[in-house]
Amino acid sequence: MKTAVLLATMLCGAATARAEGLVMGATAPLASTKMKSATDGKMVSFADVKGAKGTMVVFTCNGCPYAKAWEDRIVELGNIYAKKGVGVLLVNSNNPGVSKGDAYEAMQARAKERGMQVPYAVDEGSALAKAFGASKTPEAYVFDKGGKLVYHGTIDDNHEEAGKVQKRYLKDALEAVVGGKAPATAETKSMGCGIKFPKTS
Repeated sequence: MKTAVLLATMLCGAATARAEGLVMGATAPLASTKMKSATDGKMVSFADVKGAKGTMVVFTCNGCPYAKAWEDRIVELGNIYAKKGVGVLLVNSNNPGVSKGDAYEAMQARAKERGMQVPYAVDEGSALAKAFGASKTPEAYVFDKGGKLVYHGTIDDNHEEAGKVQKRYLKDALEAVVGGKAPATAETKSMGCGIKFPKTS
């Protein structure tokens, strides 16, 4: 099993190093920037989805082995907590010119296949990911009802086997903000594939 994970890491360019980015208590950057959602074709921003209880942003994609392993859990959390007053925004920041499986049409198919009831948006030029300091897929952020960052990091402690998860970091953070509390764990180390940023000249 460890060999398989190592191989997947090498193939998708996974990284576990902490990227410089938002600090706890920060507000979401580029909050009014509109992005096209593959879920329904509408233009949406962080400000548009901001929830009364809090807001969750997850940078994810179609092809990364880690994102795929956690995908059902991410979609389930999004669909569930969107009904509990939490705004939800799933974001694909990969350059489709590099990662062919992340083209808009593929995102549309993925959204339908996975039953996404929340926006799955295209981050043109990886602008939002750069502003957040996000570097991996998946990488999660949770903001409280006041718009302050209260959780950043991974989904849970076992991407391979959902039935063996012991620490549900993202779910616990969402449950905390719904209850008007601060998450017990504010930050964890994200694990996933490196975001495929556009090449700069």
